Amino acid sequence: MNIFADFEDRVRKAVEAILKARETALPDLSRVAVEPPRDASHGDLATNAAMVLAKPLGVKPRELATEIAARLARDPDVATPEVAGPGFINLRLEPGFWTGHLAAILKAGGDYGRGRRTGHKVNVEYVSANPTGPMHVGHCRGAVVGDTIANIMAFAGDTVTREYYINDAGEQVNVLARSAFLRYREALGETIGEIPAGLYPGEYLTPVGEALKAEFSDRLLAMDEAEWLPHVRDRAIDAMMAMIRDDLKLLGIEHEEFFSERTLHADEGGKIAEAIEDLRGKGYIYQGTLPPPKGQAPEDWEDREQTLLRSTEVGDDQDRPLVKSDGRYTYFAADVAYFREKFERGFEEMVYILGADHGGYVKRLEAVAKAVSGGAAQIDVVLCQLVKLFRDGEPVRMSKRSGDFVTLAEVVEEVGRDPVRFMMLFRKSDAPLDFDFQKVTEQSKDNPVFYVQYAHARSAAIFRQAAEVGVRLPDFPTLDASVLAGLSDEGELALIRKLAEFPRLVKAAAEAKEPHRLAFYLYDLASAFHSQYNRGKDFPALRFVNSENGMITQARLALVRAVAVVLETGLGLIGADAPEEMR
Repeated sequence: MNIFADFEDRVRKAVEAILKARETALPDLSRVAVEPPRDASHGDLATNAAMVLAKPLGVKPRELATEIAARLARDPDVATPEVAGPGFINLRLEPGFWTGHLAAILKAGGDYGRGRRTGHKVNVEYVSANPTGPMHVGHCRGAVVGDTIANIMAFAGDTVTREYYINDAGEQVNVLARSAFLRYREALGETIGEIPAGLYPGEYLTPVGEALKAEFSDRLLAMDEAEWLPHVRDRAIDAMMAMIRDDLKLLGIEHEEFFSERTLHADEGGKIAEAIEDLRGKGYIYQGTLPPPKGQAPEDWEDREQTLLRSTEVGDDQDRPLVKSDGRYTYFAADVAYFREKFERGFEEMVYILGADHGGYVKRLEAVAKAVSGGAAQIDVVLCQLVKLFRDGEPVRMSKRSGDFVTLAEVVEEVGRDPVRFMMLFRKSDAPLDFDFQKVTEQSKDNPVFYVQYAHARSAAIFRQAAEVGVRLPDFPTLDASVLAGLSDEGELALIRKLAEFPRLVKAAAEAKEPHRLAFYLYDLASAFHSQYNRGKDFPALRFVNSENGMITQARLALVRAVAVVLETGLGLIGADAPEEMR
């Protein structure tokens, strides 16, 4: 169903035939690619075969391109092969190929573009916000990016597990417990006044205080902090995680796994110690000192002998401390143990969705993957830049510690799940994103999510119009190919060509971990569909429903159905609805 992969195979076979006739050894063909041409006027497909094979074969690219083009001209699906520039080959395909592919799309339905199950096990870890309060819009982008990557990879054929790493072992959860304890005292009738600096002031902790009062009455007041802190901390974390799960459900996000950082530190850090000993056995651990870093020293730097990971041997720019001189584990040591734990669960690929402020973690995580797995596991780190909120042209300020922040729930409740999810993907994740409340709700071409969903709603309206004038809708999956042969208008064929890009798009987005490609594609597909619809306003003969020509109407309705299928599939991967009507 991926025509680009299909024609890559045809091009390679043409090259093999040429070299066999020459009795020449076959070079590496893995770099041969078939893609859409940058300029649609150049043809339907373009290949770099002659450009990448000329040097290893010792021939001029254009001469080799001419030979390959001559071979491809024998293919019944190729109308004309043309050699361009220094040796690129542009292919124009027969119209019958495109209508035949349309029939294949209709037969596949919602499975069009779906990859074969590979058994490749992937862990996608995303969100993983500290369990210290409700989700705010700063978490939203990583949540949507991670969830959509997981959706696309699963659709492409991977076995995907969506995971949330609960940061419940650091000092921040002790701060959470002390903040909740203040609300507990407040629930008992005490006037607590202004929340002290360094604690979480948000009113979202008030229900936690009430729950503590209901469970313990005033008994916690008689305890020392060391005694009450574990009780309050556990309940506060549970309450925050329940709130976070509810917030994520508003976006349609549910993780299969929630992994607690505290399990790594249990039994005096048993899992961390095991990971370090495993690396010691592989020769990656030594005792030593690190030179002072340039600029501000990080929190875990010490000018004393420590247990270090020889991470420079596996691609990092410096060795990393795992155990401080006082015997305490570093934060990085928990990261090492966590990766090892995933690897032992059988994951072959680990995807981390991190904020842009974690850019320095990329090399060290890649080094951990090489050291722990011996190169057997792949790791991908996707960085998400900040989201800036605007309302009426004015920036909306956020501050988690002050309690004056915009929650994810507030954003979803105001504009809806679909605009939030779509717009979080409408820029590459490592580029800053401005989210304007007004623009994402207006009904215009300038609002991408409306424009794409309106295209699906328009397809449903076309089917309703057909029914109203008495046109019988065909059984699209079994529609005879001879009916589709009537599609000959350039706009109609351009729509089929755009639909044919979908399987390649899904595969590429999954491999590159770039879900914005899907959002851009859906917008382009919607634009092509709206354009063809509007041509029918100027030229009635091009309308999708033509009451004077039942055969062409059935063919065009089949094209509309194929557009609707791909829009619905793509929106589903993003996590948005494909509405039948727009209100």
